[in-house]
Amino acid sequence: MNDQVLQSATSLQTGQQIVNGINANGVIQPAADSSIFSYFWHASFLIKIVILSLIIASIYSWALIISNRIKLKRLNKEADYFEEEFWSGNPLDSLYKQVRNVATDPMTTVFCVAMSEWEQAMQDGHTQTETLILRVEKAMEVAINRETADLEKGLPMLSGIGTNGVIIGLFGTVLGILNGFKTIAMQQSASIAVLGPIISEALVTTAFGIITAIPAAFGYNKQRSTINRYIKRLEIFAEDFSLIISRQTGTVTEQ
Repeated sequence: MNDQVLQSATSLQTGQQIVNGINANGVIQPAADSSIFSYFWHASFLIKIVILSLIIASIYSWALIISNRIKLKRLNKEADYFEEEFWSGNPLDSLYKQVRNVATDPMTTVFCVAMSEWEQAMQDGHTQTETLILRVEKAMEVAINRETADLEKGLPMLSGIGTNGVIIGLFGTVLGILNGFKTIAMQQSASIAVLGPIISEALVTTAFGIITAIPAAFGYNKQRSTINRYIKRLEIFAEDFSLIISRQTGTVTEQ
């Protein structure tokens, strides 16, 4: 009976050792948890900082991508509505009085700035065609540049995340490997059982870097393209409005 109990205890201990694993010095080690949260909690302080930085950067980039997409979609709809009113044939003075106090989109703002400059020039007595058109065009150019700067807010940061996200992840990987070498030196073992968890933990930061960088890079390129199309739309509107003013001032000059 005692032999059977001893044999059962030995078998139980052997099974526990197989589950947990034994290092080179004969010390039982807990089984490694392969979840990403386990890698994070068992990582060094610097690696945790790297991973947290990447998570924050990813959240920021997604928030910026979504908010800018919604904003640009709204601005294009408002521009469609304004252009419909602008080309409806109604007097521009009436349209200006209607929208000058409620201008919320760049196209309406450019129109209001141009009309304000036009009225100011007429009050100042600058009725010469060249001077009037130059003042209005310059006012519209300044307004477009100001609106462009507002639309491009956040894009440099998005570009930086897309460019440097992988590099930051690799930095964390290097730190993880260096810590792994210290562990190997302390345990005096370079077996797969020792190297596997170390390499896996180190590569987690690279995965975080890739997951962070790819959406940011695609989001930047997409938003840059959308903003450029919208700016081109503003520039075309400014050219059309400048042509309308040149026609009207030319008629006034001929009279």
